[in-house]
Amino acid sequence: MAKGVEIGRIGQKRYGGIFYEEFIPKLRGRKGVEVYYEMSENDDVIGAILYAIEMLIRQASWRVDPAGDSPKDKEAAEFVEGCLHDMQDTWTDTISEILTFLAYGWSYHEIVYKRRMGRTKNPATNSKYDDGLIGWRKLPIRAQETLYQWEYDNDDNLLGMTQMPPPDFGMFTVPIEKAMLFRTKSRKGNPEGKSILRNAYRSWYFKKRIQEYEGIGIERDLAGLPVFTAPEGMDIWAKDDPEMASIRAGMESMVRGIRQDEVAGIVKPFGYEFELLSSSGSKQFDTNAVINRYDTRIAMTVLADFIFLGHQNVGSFALSSDKTELFATAIGAYLNIICETFNQQGIPRLIDINGEHFNGITDYPTLEHGDIEDVDITKMGEFIAQMTGIGVLLPDEGLEDYVREIGHLPDRTEVDTREMDTRRAESLINQWTKSQQEKEGSPDDEIKEKLEAEEAKKRLGR
Repeated sequence: MAKGVEIGRIGQKRYGGIFYEEFIPKLRGRKGVEVYYEMSENDDVIGAILYAIEMLIRQASWRVDPAGDSPKDKEAAEFVEGCLHDMQDTWTDTISEILTFLAYGWSYHEIVYKRRMGRTKNPATNSKYDDGLIGWRKLPIRAQETLYQWEYDNDDNLLGMTQMPPPDFGMFTVPIEKAMLFRTKSRKGNPEGKSILRNAYRSWYFKKRIQEYEGIGIERDLAGLPVFTAPEGMDIWAKDDPEMASIRAGMESMVRGIRQDEVAGIVKPFGYEFELLSSSGSKQFDTNAVINRYDTRIAMTVLADFIFLGHQNVGSFALSSDKTELFATAIGAYLNIICETFNQQGIPRLIDINGEHFNGITDYPTLEHGDIEDVDITKMGEFIAQMTGIGVLLPDEGLEDYVREIGHLPDRTEVDTREMDTRRAESLINQWTKSQQEKEGSPDDEIKEKLEAEEAKKRLGR
C-alpha cells in the first residue's frame, strides 16, 4: 500500500450530513441554533458580553502585510487591502456578520467576486478601481438557521453546505471552494465548531426558569396560593358527569386568573369558598442571590466575570486589570481566527483567480489585526526612558513611529535626514550631561558615557 494513502477515519458522528456530536438533543443542529439565538438575544448578561466583544473587535485596526519586500509583493498587499474596503457591504458590517460564529460556533460565508471596472451601475462590476482585476463583491453570510446538511466525500473532506433558506425554502449547495468557514474550534473536523455559550447553557437554563417562577410570585404579589372550594356535597371530580367537569374547569380557570391588579376581585356563588393560603414565614430561598450566582457562572465561561466587580461592591482595581487583560487575550484569539481563515481560505483564492497578474510574489499577503487595548503610555514612557538611558535603545525612525502610533500622535513630517540625525545626537548629549549632573557613576560608566557623547559629537560634525 502506498505511503500517501489515508487508511483510518476521523470518527465523526455524522449521518446524512447532520452531526450528532452534541449529547444534548436540544443543542444539535438547527435546534441548537434556536437555543443559542434565544440565549444571545433574550438574556441580559449574555447580550452584554457579546456586545462588549463585538464593540472591542469593531474598533480593532486591520492591515494586510506583504509576504516580501519586492514591488510585486507590496502591490498584492495593497490590492487585497483595497478589496476589503471595496465591497458592497462595509468592512465593519462584514465583521459583524462574521462574529456570529461566536454565539453559534460557526459562520459560513459565500465568496462573491466582481470585475473591477470603475464606477458602473452594474453591481457585478461597480468598484472604486478600474484596473480590470477580480475583487470581492461581497462576503454574505449563509445563516446558521438555514442549514439543511453538510456535504462530505468518502474521505471525510468537507465539500460544502446545503441550505434551505426562506422565503422560498429552495435547496442551495455552496461549495467550500467558494466560501469561508469561520469556527471557534475544531473537534474531529466538525464544521459546526463549539459555541462560546455552550458551557453557559446549564446556568442559563436554570436561571431562566427561576426568573419565570420569581415573576409568577411577584405577579401574585407573593401573597399566597389561591384556593377555591366547591360547596359541600358537590363532587367536582366526577369524571363521568359533564356538568361537574365543566364547573371544575371554570373554577381552575378562575384560580389561575387571580391577580393583584386594578381589576382584582372575584364573584362567587353561594356555598363556594375562596381563600389565599400564605406561607408561615419568609421564603426559604433568596432568588436574587441564586440568579446572581448563575449570572456570574455565565460570565465566567467566557472570561467576562469582571463585569460584576463594580456591581457586587467587591474586587480591587488590580483584580479588574488582570481579568480584563485575560478577556482581551481571549478576544485576541477570536481576531486570530478571523485572520487565519482569510489567510487560508480567502486571500489565496483571490490572488490565484487573477491569473498571471501576481506571478512572482514571494507568498500570499496576510491579513493582520491590531491590538484592542491601548498601551499604558506612562509605563511605556518610563520603559523607553530607562532603555535609552542605559544605551539599550537608541532613538531612530522606527522607535519614533512606534511612539507616535501608541500615543495616537500625527505621523512624522518629511524632514531632512541630516536634521533628524542632528536632533538625535543632541538628545544623546543632553542625556549624558543630565546623567553627569544627577549621579556619580563608576569610572567605567563615565568612560562609556563619554564615548557615546563623543560619537554623538562626531555625527554633529563638531
